[in-house]
Order: sequence, then structure tokens, then C-alpha cells
Amino acid sequence: MTEPLPKQPEIDPLTRIEILGYMGVTAVLLLVLAKLWQHFRGISLLPLSWAGMALPWGLAVGVGISVASSMIYRLWPAYRQSANYYLALILKPLQWPDLIWLGLLPALSEELLFRGVMLSDLGLNTVGLLVSSVFFGILHFSGPQHWPYVVWATVVGLILGYSALATGNLLVPIVAHVFTNLASGCLWKLGRLSGGSAGS
Repeated sequence: MTEPLPKQPEIDPLTRIEILGYMGVTAVLLLVLAKLWQHFRGISLLPLSWAGMALPWGLAVGVGISVASSMIYRLWPAYRQSANYYLALILKPLQWPDLIWLGLLPALSEELLFRGVMLSDLGLNTVGLLVSSVFFGILHFSGPQHWPYVVWATVVGLILGYSALATGNLLVPIVAHVFTNLASGCLWKLGRLSGGSAGS
């Protein structure tokens, strides 16, 4: 017999302006932290180049993450509950055009900090990949009952970090992150329109 999933805490819903404001402030804080870290540690970032296969690789990684997330959403009830809570909290107040900001702001700021600065400073190696991915997962912590979302965010961090290491191009995880955020936002909104729930 399986244990029932924990009840989600009731919180006051946020407004569209509050969500956009929090996204903007968080992105600015992460960018400032990244730039200060880079300045004081003298870190050289991975190249950020549109040359070659960067865009197709980024899109391929983004599609792969989105497909894997959809499968985990269907197979892991605790993750599904955690993702539904997290996505409803963030996406419900937003309008369709706002999803552009949802795609761009977190992707740019988080990739610069975690894959650009932190991974480069810790070492472009397995240790740097693991540590930066764990911190990326922790950034998505919204309460003890949402640990499955943190676990999946850590796995996503590993995938994004590996894509940066494998290609030597910071644009690849940025494109993948933007695509993943846009896809999860659009699928969730479409799921609401059709009366169902879509995975992140």
C-alpha cells in the first residue's frame, strides 16, 4: 500500500505584477552576484558563440529535457504534485506574453551564474559539474514537501552543465534553458485551457 502524498500548504496567490517583479528582481540579483563573483575571482567564462551548431544543440538539449520531464511527471506522483504546485504558483497569474520573460530572465541569469561563473570557478570538471548542479537544484527549493522538484532541478542542472562542458559554449545551455522554460509554461497554459494538467 502506498502512502498518501503530503498535503500542499495553502498560500496566498501572487498577482501577475508580483510574479513579474520577483522574476525581474531575482534575475538582477543573480546577474549582479555572477558579475561580482567573476570580477573578484578573475574568472574567464566559457565562450558564448552563435557559430556552428550551438543553436541546434541547445534546442536538442531543451527538447530532451522537456521530454524527460514529461515522462517523469507521468511516472513519479510526488514529482507531479510538486511540479503542479510550483507551476501553478508561478504560471497561473501570468498572461501568454509574460511567458517570454519566464523563458528569458531565469535562463540568462541562472546560466551565467551556475554554468558561466560557478562551474568555471569550481573547475570545468566532474566536481564543478556536481556542485554547481546541486546549488542550481537548491535555488528551486520552495519548501520541504517539494524536494522532488529540487531533485529534478538538480538533474536538469547536470544536463545543462554537461552540455556546456561538452560543447565549450555557454550559449548551448542558455538556449536549452530558455526552450525548457517556454515549453513548460506553454504546456501548462494549454493544459489549463483543455481542462487538464501538463507536466513541466
